[in-house]
Amino acid sequence: MEEKTLVSMVANAADDKRAEDIVILNMKGISLIADYFVICHGNSEKQVQAIAREIKDQAQEQGIDVKRLEGFDQARWVLVDLGSVIAHVFHKEERSYYNLEKLWGDAPHLQLEELQA
Repeated sequence: MEEKTLVSMVANAADDKRAEDIVILNMKGISLIADYFVICHGNSEKQVQAIAREIKDQAQEQGIDVKRLEGFDQARWVLVDLGSVIAHVFHKEERSYYNLEKLWGDAPHLQLEELQA
C-alpha cells in the first residue's frame, strides 16, 4: 500500500471514532523512526482505545502488518506502529503534556485533503 494511502487510512480510521485534532506530520528527512506521524486524541480512556483499535483493525483488513501496539491498556498514549506510519493516540490531558507537534515543530503539517488529491 502506498504511504499516502496508508496515512489517509489511519487518519480516516481515527476520524471514524471521533478522534479530535488530527494532525499529520511528514517526518521524511527529519526522523529515522517513520515517514509520517498521525497524532490525535480522545477524551476518555475508552475512546482512546476505540480509536487505536479501529486503526489496528483497518490496517489488518488491508493486509498491513501492525508492528507494535503500545500503551493500549493504560490508554493515555497509545502508539500504533505500522512501519512507515506511526499513529499516536493520546488522552486529551497527555497530548498537551507531551506536545509532539511542538517537539517535531520543523516537520511539515499535511492536511488529509492533500493526501487524497
